[in-house]
Amino acid sequence: MEAAYWQWGLVLFFGLAFLLMAPTARTREAFFRASSGAGKQPGLWMLTSSLVISWIFAKSITNAANLGLSFGIVGGLAYSGYYLSFIVAGVVIYLMRQRGGYKSIHDFLQSKFGHGAVIVFSLLVGIRLFNEVWSNTMVIGSYFGAAGSGPYYTSILVFTALTLAYTIKGGLRSSMLTDAVQMALFGVLLFIVLGMILPRTEGGATAYLSSGEWTLAGGLNLLFVVLLQIFSYPFHDSVMTDRGFISDPRTTLRSFLLAAPIGVLCIVLFSFVGVYAGMQGMTGQAAVELSKALGMGAMLVMNFIMITSAASTLDSAFSSAAKLVVIDIGKLHLNPLRSGRIAMAAFTVLGTLPIFFGPEILSATTISGTMVLGLAPVFLFWRKAAGPGAFHLPVGAGVLLGVVYALGYWPAAWVWFPGPYGDLLSVNIAGMILCFSLFGLAQARAGWQ
Repeated sequence: MEAAYWQWGLVLFFGLAFLLMAPTARTREAFFRASSGAGKQPGLWMLTSSLVISWIFAKSITNAANLGLSFGIVGGLAYSGYYLSFIVAGVVIYLMRQRGGYKSIHDFLQSKFGHGAVIVFSLLVGIRLFNEVWSNTMVIGSYFGAAGSGPYYTSILVFTALTLAYTIKGGLRSSMLTDAVQMALFGVLLFIVLGMILPRTEGGATAYLSSGEWTLAGGLNLLFVVLLQIFSYPFHDSVMTDRGFISDPRTTLRSFLLAAPIGVLCIVLFSFVGVYAGMQGMTGQAAVELSKALGMGAMLVMNFIMITSAASTLDSAFSSAAKLVVIDIGKLHLNPLRSGRIAMAAFTVLGTLPIFFGPEILSATTISGTMVLGLAPVFLFWRKAAGPGAFHLPVGAGVLLGVVYALGYWPAAWVWFPGPYGDLLSVNIAGMILCFSLFGLAQARAGWQ
């Protein structure tokens, strides 16, 4: 009972503190582009910390810990590969801005492929943002009670409402300012957790780094999936790409390049939680089970980590949803701030509903990553892209393959690799070949420019 009081205290303190800290956005530039009251753009470290912490979400570190439990350090390294997405997106966005003069991803798509591509892409982005809400808040709920219990639902609703409150207040400016604080808190809390488990392990860090097996069935299947998906995955995540257009191009590129190694390091270190849990013979959700085993202090630290990481992603998702609806699609100029706040509230309600249906946490990442494979040729060959077919054919093929895999219809005869994620790797290899081929065919028909 005492732990429950402390857990609720953390949620309320965290939400109210950030509500007081968040500035009130009074201009369109502050609300949608995170500019200061004087019109100053976010600097290098604010942008870097925002990129990293908005991607170290509760779902992500939960997955890292669980993969550490299942595959040892190989699982943590495999999942950390997603953070190489910062390098891919950073370089492509830099070139698009410097050489193409584009102001946003939607500006590029409208120019090269037409309004139909903008609509299809916006639907993909909307699904991604929609997933971010329920998949992160479900993690918070798991620390307060069993799925479906009263405390589980209540904690999710209270946490989501508090995060929405401070984001509505200041938009992207609030999100990025609180991200800087959340990144610092995450770093401190991560080292507290490591300080709890490393001394308990014979051999120290060496035992963690030597855990697992470097085989396809031992986690390498997932690593290869990730290394394929990083060429498409970042471009459907507007939390990342929106931050690619709010500071000057050089600062932005440096921030993205810095975010990659920082993100990789954070994920690998947090996977130690799962490795330790595996050494102790634990099963289930690694972070939850470890926090229970180490006592109330560890439980509160883990709660705080999850609250910090989940809030940083939620506020970013709310800000990106507002921009998507008001700026990228709606082009609403009469009262964009009011429209943005209404969009945030509506998005929050819709994104919270799935918690009542028990979706899987990890599948939100791996399946959506497969569904957007077709974005790889579109953005990697952005200078050559021309004509609606060069967008719709590869993107449509990727979505189709993702749906086929999600529904369990991928033929067993087409699974070429043994062990966990062998089927996913097979789908992604076939998908990349198909998507690039369709892109090339569309280009050949339209004529290379």
